[in-house]
This record gives sequence, C-alpha cells and structure tokens, in this order.
Amino acid sequence: MGARERIWTAALIVIGDEILSGRTQDRNIAQIASWLNVQGIRLREVRVVADDSDAIGEAVNALRARNDYLFTTGGIGPTHDDITVDAIAMALGVGVEVHPAARAMLAGYYETRGGLTEARLRMARVPAGADLIENRMSGAPGIRLGNIFIMAGVPHITAGMLEALTGTLEGGAPLLSAQIGCWVAESEIADLLSEAERSHDGCQIGSYPFFREGRVGANFVVRSTSQAGLDACMADLKAALEKAGWPTIAGGI
Repeated sequence: MGARERIWTAALIVIGDEILSGRTQDRNIAQIASWLNVQGIRLREVRVVADDSDAIGEAVNALRARNDYLFTTGGIGPTHDDITVDAIAMALGVGVEVHPAARAMLAGYYETRGGLTEARLRMARVPAGADLIENRMSGAPGIRLGNIFIMAGVPHITAGMLEALTGTLEGGAPLLSAQIGCWVAESEIADLLSEAERSHDGCQIGSYPFFREGRVGANFVVRSTSQAGLDACMADLKAALEKAGWPTIAGGI
C-alpha cells in the first residue's frame, strides 16, 4: 500500500460513570467521528469506561497502541472524581505537573469569576511533558501528549477543542477549505447550516459570527478533503442563504 493510500485511524475513550448509568447521553462520539472524517482520519473503535483508574489506563494503553491517534472525553474537571489526567499519566509511566501556561489561562479566566481556587487549579494539571489544546469556552485547556488528545466531556467545549485542532493532525488527505460571508445573525440561519452540512457527507461547516459597522454578520468556512465535495457544499450553502434572502460575499467579510 502506497503512502497516499494509507488509512489513518483513531480511537475514542468516553470516560464517565454518568454515561454508563444512562444519566447522561453521550454526544461526543458522533461529533468526533464527523470531525475526524473531515480530517481524513477514520474512527475505528470507541470504548466507554467508568471513572476508574485501572479501566482508563487499560483502555488507553490498548487503544493507543493500535491506532494513529487516541482521543478521550470526560474526567478533566475540578472535582475529586475527575481522575483522567492521573490515570493516563500512570498508564504512561509519567508524573503529573501543573502546566504553567494552563495555570496562567485559568488565572486570567477566573480573575473576575471568584479567583483561581485549589479545585480550579486541578484543571491545570497535565501528564509530564504534555502540550495544551486551546479552549476558548471555559478557560480550562485540553491536553495533548504524543498521539493522545485528552478533552472535556461537555460537548460544546469538546467542539471548541476540536476546532483548535482542525487541520493540525497528519491524516490521510490534505484538508481543503473555502469561505463565504453574510450579513446575518447566526441564530437566523442555524437550521440552514445544519441542513447543508447533513446533505454533504465529508464536509464540515464552521460558523464565525461578528459585530462590525453596527451590524451583525458571520463568515462560514466549509472544510473537506474532497475538492468536488467542497465545491458542491459551498454552492448549495450559497444558494440556500440567498434563497432565504441573505446575499453572500465570496471569500468572507
């Protein structure tokens, strides 16, 4: 098999007693699978494990060994049962340290929200040698260590971390993108965007609202590994927006 034909794979570990008990329904599997597909990477297996150090460690070592990438969601918050960082560090045979950049991010985020308490500082702890994944939603970053990506369990925070990683992973095909802009409130066309993305498998639409010149608008970035798929999605998105009465601007605003 040539280099161009190689299939890059990923696995996902969903961590949390609340998932296994049925109290919380997981939404991260679908969004991570879709995101990986757009990156040209195939999600090959998913395992759901309890908040148990041994279970997490066993799953991490098994799945990272047979996939190019391993993602985890859940268990990186400020409470005593958020043990993912410790469990992964133990599985990898490394220590746990407070990442200085993570501490600075959290200090800035919580400066007007009651300060950086001991509990909140737990969210700056990482396995030794790890890098950070940006999180614009709640300050607490995700963590990258080798081929492992440790992310939040809250779906909209996970989505922000995936956005920060978009286009940064080596995958099966280069990621292509195109952009259009529109003077429209994002909330007005949320359903339209969802339908356009659903209609084009392998495409992902990012929406980036702004307030400028006294008006609200948004830029829309379509991403795909297929030029034909990208072009078709862009054409349909443009047509749908203009049919709804919102003229588009090629290349964004």
